[in-house]
Amino acid sequence: MKNTNNKSTEKLEMSMKKTIKGTVVLMKKNVLDVKDFGASFLDWVYETIFHKRVSIQLISSTHCDPSNGSNGKIGKAAFIEDWTTKKTTVAAGETSFSVTFEWDESMGVPGAFLIKNHHRRQFYLKTVELEHVPGHDGTIHFVCNSWAYLPSSTPKLLLHYRNQELINLRGTGSGMLKEWDRVYDYAYYNDLGAPDRGLKYIRPVLGGNEEFPYPRRGRTGRGPTKTDPDSEKRLCLLNLNIYVPRDERFSHIKFSDFSAYAAKSIGQVIQAEFRAIFDKTPTEFDSFRDIMKLYGDAPKNAAKKMRKNINLEFVRELLRNDGEKLFKFPKPDVLKDNESAWRTDQEFGREMVAGVNPVVIRRLEKFPPASKLDPNKYGDQTSSMTEEHLKPNMNGLTIEEALKTNKLFILDHHDALMPYLKQINSTKSSRIYATRTVLLLKDDGTLKPLAIELSLPDKDSEVYTPSEDGVEGTIWQLAKAYAAVNDSGYHQLISHWLNTHAVIEPFIIATNRQLSVLHPIYKLLKPHFRDTMNINALARQILINAGGVLEMTVFPAEYAMEMSAVLYKNWVFPEQALPADLLKRGVAVKDPSQPHGLKLLIDDYPFAIDGLEIWSAIQTWVHDYCKIYYESDEMVQNDSELQSWWTELRTEGHGDKKDEPWWPQMKSRVELMDTCTIIIWVASALHAAVNFGQYPYAGYLPNRPTVSRRFMPKPGTPEYAELESNPEKEFLKTITSQLQTLLGVSLIEILSRHSTDEIYLGQSESPYWTSDPDALEAFKRFGRKLEDIEVKIKERNNDECLKNRNGLVKVPYTLLYPNTSDYTCVGGLTGKGIPNSISI
Repeated sequence: MKNTNNKSTEKLEMSMKKTIKGTVVLMKKNVLDVKDFGASFLDWVYETIFHKRVSIQLISSTHCDPSNGSNGKIGKAAFIEDWTTKKTTVAAGETSFSVTFEWDESMGVPGAFLIKNHHRRQFYLKTVELEHVPGHDGTIHFVCNSWAYLPSSTPKLLLHYRNQELINLRGTGSGMLKEWDRVYDYAYYNDLGAPDRGLKYIRPVLGGNEEFPYPRRGRTGRGPTKTDPDSEKRLCLLNLNIYVPRDERFSHIKFSDFSAYAAKSIGQVIQAEFRAIFDKTPTEFDSFRDIMKLYGDAPKNAAKKMRKNINLEFVRELLRNDGEKLFKFPKPDVLKDNESAWRTDQEFGREMVAGVNPVVIRRLEKFPPASKLDPNKYGDQTSSMTEEHLKPNMNGLTIEEALKTNKLFILDHHDALMPYLKQINSTKSSRIYATRTVLLLKDDGTLKPLAIELSLPDKDSEVYTPSEDGVEGTIWQLAKAYAAVNDSGYHQLISHWLNTHAVIEPFIIATNRQLSVLHPIYKLLKPHFRDTMNINALARQILINAGGVLEMTVFPAEYAMEMSAVLYKNWVFPEQALPADLLKRGVAVKDPSQPHGLKLLIDDYPFAIDGLEIWSAIQTWVHDYCKIYYESDEMVQNDSELQSWWTELRTEGHGDKKDEPWWPQMKSRVELMDTCTIIIWVASALHAAVNFGQYPYAGYLPNRPTVSRRFMPKPGTPEYAELESNPEKEFLKTITSQLQTLLGVSLIEILSRHSTDEIYLGQSESPYWTSDPDALEAFKRFGRKLEDIEVKIKERNNDECLKNRNGLVKVPYTLLYPNTSDYTCVGGLTGKGIPNSISI
């Protein structure tokens, strides 16, 4: 009887044990890191000699284990098969491995898994697929974050594991973080200066103080400098391995693209500087023709060559140059059709609504322009422009008539720069003004510059008006150049760096610390954070640091970052919404009869027109998605992870603004939807609009100089006489120098390139990013809407009545072209496409 019972028990146990077949897709670290090609041998040693392997254990979502704190039962460990024997190609990156689980049906349905890496080397886990799972029909796809649950709806037996992962991601708040860590934490911008190198390299800490408030960055945990305990030690200049959480690092394709573009640009600078040694004026361009020698046209099939190169070996990827001429800069779009059209007043005005910085121009509501600066500190800063200055070019209108009919606009950098002019002009490289540029909206939709005011502290401002001939024409070109210098610096520091890169990083940190990968809002936002922390870390290392490329090439020099901190005081989160921004700048008014609830006062405003359509598409997608998971305002209020996320974002991530009354309270679905729409807009479309037009427009520095080195020549001076005798040479001696130009153009060439692994708005990294059919269908509708927008943008760009869409330079406005269906754009300098994230 006893033996019979034992045999029956054995049969029962055997009948309850099932085999689950699995497939694991991952990338080994030797693929991700060129320094780690010995990983395979070490893995073999650890598997063969020490029997340390990669194991996976399934966790039950339906049956608890009383001995494990009433959490889900954990199954027997299964091991990834053929780890050391399967060939992994560097170019392909991803490799599939088999795994076989022994699963007892008495343990219920698996709902999660634990993976442990017992090797010395790291890998990046992409997906796990399970077949023949008891209690489940079909294949289960884990994209490592594929299912969406609110905390309240997470299977109770898995809640512990959900919470534990968040605890792990938050870290301990102390110690130096290592390459393999996945810790997300906050720090001030105290790593830009290098005080141990001397006074020249001291920079103030940004963040945590009233004088220089700033968004937080990711913590690295490096120790303090010897000279200043409040400043963090920097890595050596050429070390780009600055810590970011392991999941935020560039992919191998992205890294190879970035390295290849950087190497190509460095080569271009070296070649041009070597050639300049034999020039009579090695530090200056003598003519516009001198600058043109820098460029070489890329062949028409460059995109096709790029497509072929995607599958080349890693080392060859590092050496590729996209089919462009070796040691030559690509010809910027602004020069391709007409090499002199950039000089026209029409193009000067057009770029304020369709160029690389179309987010500053505003309607002039009062004349003369007023200032908001404290008169007790800065004196009366009201503009000295008069009606007599404007009248000759007003097309018969009076100032009063033009104001009343919304015909006057202004590009105003006066108040932003005036407080820093004395410091900036005390540096060796810069001699700048604070500028105001007033423009008239003509009947054909173009903007006509009427006057440019150049102001200095404690001096009377000077007003310049349009002229085409002789020295007056050159003076007018110089006045436009001074305005362009202001706009270039403001664009790079504020519109681009601060208002996209810097302000988004705290959202990335808070999202990973407080929202589980299972959370629906995490899944909504995560694609829009890809590569941002890595590119920001590189920026702190080589671009925005003391003595970095930005300080060398943009006029504020060593005052650049602290000036951006002062201007961060004006940042208001709800005003980052495009409709709110347009209303604030007075370029639109509310109109419920219009599709977006706004009427633009500049009918042909490419950025705003395309942007509102993209904004609306994002907003609809976010609303459709959020409504799937939040049926009421109470569900928003009762979502513990969401509330912790929003509290931490305000009080820690943007902690210097934690007491501002304008923050949404996150008590309703509308507040949640509006918040997510703004985050996605800033990280995708807004960044695309202010980033990928840099090289097309500013790759030719005379069009958008970044530095002015001399003040405006005065009649009767030698400089004025030189301006009369050789206007091109004297113009170029005033703006960005030769070396500054080469460095600046090299930088924006890298920043303006799309990676070949770019994921664009409306695309997803995996078709299994969620298992929710309603969410997948909403995302498909979003993609179809973006395709419709692409068609409309093409139609507008082909409409000859819309003169701001192409301008005299014949550069169509495609910076907000989503690129969901046009796959001829596979990377490089395309001037179009909205990546999901701030990826460069």
